[in-house]
Formats: sequence, C-alpha cells, structure tokens
Amino acid sequence: MRMSSRSTFARLTMPRKSPILFFPILFPHSAMAGTLPAYVAGKIIEYVRVNRLPAGTHLGAQALADLFYVSRNPVRTALIQLAGEGIIRCEKNRGFFLAVDGGELLDREEASLEASSLMDDPLYYRLAEDWLAGRIEERISENDLMRHYSVARGQLFRVLQRAAEDLWVERLPGHGWRFLSVMVSQQAYEKGYRFRMAIEPAALLEPTFQADKKVLRELSERQVFLLKGGLHKLSPSKIFFVNSHFHQTLAGFSNNPFFVDALKKIDRIRLLLDFRSHRLNRDRLLKQCSEHLEIADLLEHDDNVAAAELMRNHLKGALETKREFLAGVPEHAA
Repeated sequence: MRMSSRSTFARLTMPRKSPILFFPILFPHSAMAGTLPAYVAGKIIEYVRVNRLPAGTHLGAQALADLFYVSRNPVRTALIQLAGEGIIRCEKNRGFFLAVDGGELLDREEASLEASSLMDDPLYYRLAEDWLAGRIEERISENDLMRHYSVARGQLFRVLQRAAEDLWVERLPGHGWRFLSVMVSQQAYEKGYRFRMAIEPAALLEPTFQADKKVLRELSERQVFLLKGGLHKLSPSKIFFVNSHFHQTLAGFSNNPFFVDALKKIDRIRLLLDFRSHRLNRDRLLKQCSEHLEIADLLEHDDNVAAAELMRNHLKGALETKREFLAGVPEHAA
C-alpha cells in the first residue's frame, strides 16, 4: 500500500494521541461475500475497542478498506451490519459514525475470539495435513480431490482458493492444482524466524518507538486468557491471530511501517506450519505466552533494551520448540 499509515488514519478523521496501530487481515479477499463482511465487522470492533475511540467518531469506508486491505463493498456491508446492532449509526449524506465509546466494547473481546473464522473449515486442515504427510500428489485435479474428500466443488474450491492465498497451493490451467513445497519447508520456516529475530528486537529500539500503555495491558489480558485455558478452547487460527497480533502491534509502536509490512509477509510463510504445531501440541505455547507477558511488562516500564533482548531469545526459543514437529515434515515438503 503506497499510502502512509498516517495519511490513512487522517482520512478516518479519528482524533487520538496513541501511536498508530496495524491490524492486518490474514485471510483471503476471495472469501464468500457473506463471510468477509462479518469478519471485517469484527475487525472494525477490534479497531474501535483497542484505540478506545469516542462515540461520534466518523468512520470512513474507504479509509477502513485501505486499512484492512479489502474493497469498499464488504466494509460498507460490515458498517451497515454494525449499525443494525446499535454500535454504529448511519447519517444520510454524512456517512457512518460510532454510536458507543470504544472502551465499552472491551467485554466483547472473548466473544470476538470465539467468533467464526474464515480459516476454521475442517476441510482446510484435512487438506493441509494430507499435504504435509505426503498423502497428496504435487499435481492433482479438482475431481480427484472432490472424490477423495467427498465434498461439493464449491466447498473444495473455496478451501483451495484460501490455500492459494496462503501461498501453499496454486491453480493450474483447467481444473488442476499444484501444491507448493517452498512455503511449507523447514528451511523457509527457519529462515523466517531468523529474519524475525533480526527485525523485531530492532523495532523495539527504534528512536520513534512509543508504546501505548493501555494497549499493552489489553495485549497482556489476551495472553492471560490463553494461559487460563484459551489455548485449549480456541481454534489454531485464532491462537495464531492473537499471537501474531501481539508481535505486529509491538512492531507498530515503532511508528515505522516497514517493520509491520515485513512481519505480514513472514506470517504468510509460517502460517500453515504454525497451525499444524498448535494442533499437535498446544502446551508448548504456554511458555511463549508467559514470555509475551514479560515483554509487555518490560515495555510498560520503558525498559526497551531488556524487552528487545527477551524478544530475540523468545523467538529463538519458539523456533527450537518447533523443530521436533518440523523434523516430521516429509521430504516432498522439506
């Protein structure tokens, strides 16, 4: 996106003192029209809540579309949906305005985490597991996949399109698909983590870094929720989102959008194998969540140097804990 984050937020006409935050869409734009607006509605709620926007704040449809990397149509549908719930009001010839204070939406956090996700179709995981386990040929037709999974073409196509957005499947001319090795390989996964070990600590040491203490506490609340049972309640996609959101929000405090843009690309590479790791053993995430809390606490006390060092060790440790399941990835995907 060529537009700077500051110009985007200026168009939203949202007065605020806290630093710019980024809330990336990790899900494909090719989702069903009836599902994407519901997801965007959840993102709008999260954006309003985390930034504690006051009632009466104008919500520009185009600026929100730019922020979430979607078109205007799902944003407008989402705003109309939220207006029906009384969260937003629509004024003729003026647009959409927040009808409640953002702080009042805090209690919706757990509910939003439990809401349906575009990544939670069981067929997506079956397809991923079969590919990682070597049970699917590199090139295969839609008809063969339909027979194998006993599903309709429409459901299969949506899942394949989603996998294509996640960069581990590509469509061939006709009705065939090719499964890609590079994005599910151990080598790519480790390189992604080493890159994160270089840039994430650096983001915390940027001279323009400014942490929003309220947001830090809210990030910590999410980690506490995971530690108190959320790791065993939430789907892999929601766990992935909560933790990637933690890292991207901290990078966003740097007020340097290049850090966040880089993390978005890495997230797309590590997406599939991280989901598999969460499904195989969620207990390994307990230590990572505890370290997230420690990093947030150090930043809240303005000890960025210690937070950066812990961040590097945290990422190094996370990679080490995942080498066991990475070693089980077959040669075709490694």
